[in-house]
Amino acid sequence: MIKIALAQINCVVGDIEANSRKIVEWTNKAREQKADLVVFPELAITGYPPEDLIFKSSFIDQNLAALEMVAETIRGIAAIVGFVDRKEGLYNALALLEEGRVSAVYHKQKLPNYSVFDEKRYFSAGKESGIVTLKGTRIALAICEDLWYEMKIDSDIDLLVSINASPFSHTKLKARFEILKKRSRELNAPIYYVNLVGAQDELVFDGQSAVIGADGELRMLARPYEEELLICDDRQNAASVLPPMEQIYGALKLGLRDYVRKNGFRKVVLGLSGGVDSALAAVIAADAIGAENVVCVLMPSPFSSKGSVEDALLLAENIGAEKKIIPIGALMEEFDRALSDHFQGKERDVTEENIQARLRGAILMALSNKFNYLVLATGNKSEMSVGYATLYGDMCGGFAPIKDVLKTDVYKLCEYRNGVSEVIPKIILTKPPSAELRLNQTDQDELPDYETLDAIVKLYIEEDRSISYIEKLGFDRQVVSKMASLIDRNEYKRSQSPIGTKISDRAFGKDRRMPITCRGSESIRKIRCP
Repeated sequence: MIKIALAQINCVVGDIEANSRKIVEWTNKAREQKADLVVFPELAITGYPPEDLIFKSSFIDQNLAALEMVAETIRGIAAIVGFVDRKEGLYNALALLEEGRVSAVYHKQKLPNYSVFDEKRYFSAGKESGIVTLKGTRIALAICEDLWYEMKIDSDIDLLVSINASPFSHTKLKARFEILKKRSRELNAPIYYVNLVGAQDELVFDGQSAVIGADGELRMLARPYEEELLICDDRQNAASVLPPMEQIYGALKLGLRDYVRKNGFRKVVLGLSGGVDSALAAVIAADAIGAENVVCVLMPSPFSSKGSVEDALLLAENIGAEKKIIPIGALMEEFDRALSDHFQGKERDVTEENIQARLRGAILMALSNKFNYLVLATGNKSEMSVGYATLYGDMCGGFAPIKDVLKTDVYKLCEYRNGVSEVIPKIILTKPPSAELRLNQTDQDELPDYETLDAIVKLYIEEDRSISYIEKLGFDRQVVSKMASLIDRNEYKRSQSPIGTKISDRAFGKDRRMPITCRGSESIRKIRCP
């Protein structure tokens, strides 16, 4: 049996030159380890997903030229590399490179067109199965989605190689292993599965490349969230699968780190309120890019409690981040004076509350403009679902690290992180959550408890369940109807929110595309037509 190396690398979408250099570099590493074949992830030349770059003919030309350049460097080892092929159409493809040339090409047959995937928008489906022979070993070829369907291979094979760009979600690893086990047993052959690692906008690719035996058992597993050259030999050496919260925390950390680095930022800035959401966002940022690159800004108002300011200061000190205090009380008074004639006769309401949030957003954006900081929005999925956030206020930002994290999971992630080293003050985890935009305000003044809200969000958004279905599970119909209405009516807010790392099976953004102008939702029909 040949010796295979799985090159779990981090590619940058569009940076064909850098991606190609990395492929050559890692091929040389594999050759030094006496590997016969090194395997790279799906679309390693272009990065994944290249999206509408695919429509640029010059981009396809560059990718094809890069493949030829890489092929010319291959000596003493074979390589499998993902690229975009152009024949009568465009294809998501892999090439087998041997002794300075492209010796075989395979086109992906099953094109995913659901969730975050739009491959039918760009590619034609391949028609021919791929089997190659290398040093007497018969190898079947697959690209990612091909594995998720029954594979009909007419002749005997020794093994299957699959190249992948499979993004992370909290249920993905289990589903992935189930498919690999099923396919290896059907084919009675081991599977060598290489996955991309790194983040691209809201997607995180977790790596965790693997070797599955013909019996369906896991033989080898690469580390998550790191580049690694997994040398596959007769050893049975599987890395351990991380617990759920550690998996999610690692994905959030990688998602933020790569977004910052790949987009040319060095530092991030965020508003630190003394609450649990901004605390978690700040800690993730410090772990991802270093505390010296995190600027925490406290912007107290007359409604901010002394405890919240002290808690925020303690957190910033615990993580070692830079901290700034910019009170907004005087700015609030100036706004009141400027608008007093226009608001005459009107009671104070959410308008004034939102002005506070928008003042804070303006301050953060000013710091961003002046110092080239990336502003982090700190809202969670529960709040974003029901619109419990201020447009152009606390929603300001270039990236939202916990946008896809439910409030109940925010607490679990904080507990996980404090288990590594206690940096989040316990008082932040035990006090009632509040926006502190008016006296004695708490989130539960307007929302159900977060256990109830998060359960409804999961059912209504992630599973597309109806109001009546959710009610039958024991939830109060009035609460469900109100939350569903808030979810539907706040699509306009979410459409203007910054992107954030996807960790669930159904995240806001590419994963869930709903109309803003809409009268078709169940919640709206029920309210308008009682």
